[in-house]
Amino acid sequence: MKGSGARKICIIGTGYVGLVTGTCLAHLGNQVVCLDVVREKIEGLRNGKLPIYEPGLDALVARSVASAHLSFTTDYAEALDGAQFVFIAVPTPSAPDSARADMRYVEAAAREVARHLDHPCIVVNKSTMPVGSGDVVSALLRKHMARSGVQTSVVSNPEFLREGSAVRDFLSPDRVVLGSSDRQAAEAVAELYMPLRAPIIITDLYTAEMIKYAANAFLATKISFINEIARICERLGADVKEVAAGMGYDTRIGRAFLDAGLGYGGSCFGKDVAALTHMAADGGLHPQLLAAVAAINADQRRLIAEKVGSALGGDLAGKRVAILGLAFKPNTDDMRDAPSVTVVEALLADGAVVRAYDPIAHETAREALAGHDVTFCDNAYDAVCGCDAAVIVTEWAEFRELDFARLRALMARPILVDSRNLFEPAEVAHQGFAYHAIGRPYQPPADLNGADEVDAELSLVTGRAARGGR
Repeated sequence: MKGSGARKICIIGTGYVGLVTGTCLAHLGNQVVCLDVVREKIEGLRNGKLPIYEPGLDALVARSVASAHLSFTTDYAEALDGAQFVFIAVPTPSAPDSARADMRYVEAAAREVARHLDHPCIVVNKSTMPVGSGDVVSALLRKHMARSGVQTSVVSNPEFLREGSAVRDFLSPDRVVLGSSDRQAAEAVAELYMPLRAPIIITDLYTAEMIKYAANAFLATKISFINEIARICERLGADVKEVAAGMGYDTRIGRAFLDAGLGYGGSCFGKDVAALTHMAADGGLHPQLLAAVAAINADQRRLIAEKVGSALGGDLAGKRVAILGLAFKPNTDDMRDAPSVTVVEALLADGAVVRAYDPIAHETAREALAGHDVTFCDNAYDAVCGCDAAVIVTEWAEFRELDFARLRALMARPILVDSRNLFEPAEVAHQGFAYHAIGRPYQPPADLNGADEVDAELSLVTGRAARGGR
């Protein structure tokens, strides 16, 4: 796919947003230089080693480099040479001392751009930044501009990329959002996206910045809502999967993001909900709904350890538990705010022996769980060997194809806690497993065939038992 004309673009930051954005803009026929201050990342990229796992991205990077549309550098002067557009795509994590977004990397990038820029250009805020950040970046550019008379305009262009499908999301977006006090600058950025034939929304700076936060907060709300409903379903004996399906047929609601489970994780939803809550509080407001969304999500992670404990009779001391899936979602190796970390820590705190496996997140998981007594395994069957329970934490496709007969033969007890509701309870129970899902009626094993007796307390987790056996 080629655009109507090549532009010179500088991308600052080579994380998920920066690398995907830069590579896809190069794929559209632009001349793109990706800059990062971490020399090891740039050296790796020059040698074809990506710092992240993202399906399809490695091949697209290789093609764009081979066509000379994409290059990498640590040198601001080189990256900015002749650049018509500068995209700031650096991290904006939660600040160490509060829920506000930490803007230090954005501010550093803006200062460096001002010090090295010698010609007019458009600066595009691609990172998720608090409302008002466009003004901050504009002020920094003016304050630190090394050469007089250099004109810049700032455009907010929030990203809506999902890890695991980021390339597809960039090339086939639902919409492109742009905001600026300079309409002409916003329209110039819009031209970069014209080959994608996507709806383009142009607003003022503050509105564009707010659209990103509002969108993520709404999606997080849907996730926490269905998890709240799941808890009620468990207590009353209803099936949350069927409830979500029934709700989803209503076009006012929709089915997306109504999957009960462990809740949201990753680098976006948690920090964006927290940052929006902080901004609202700073404005003298009391964002009750946002606070509840975050609280429900935190509770949901603790629920899984409780389910495992209940399934094993209330005592996890010395019990062996397999964790299947560690990345915060499938098709990524990202462990940032991964629910698996909370689950593992809770199980270890209760005395469990933890074995774990993830198809992709080997190294990132070892780093995230450094200092924890976890045995990392090469496959799911190795992980469950001799275990009293197995917990599906990440919904990797390979887990949908598990051989239950083989699992059952390897495990000390046939207990499966499915925090992603991958299977139908009756089918798993028919395979001889005690199956515990989220918001779905408990299914006792159909036949243990002489396996270790499952504790009688298992029956107490059913919705009927919770209602007094009715």
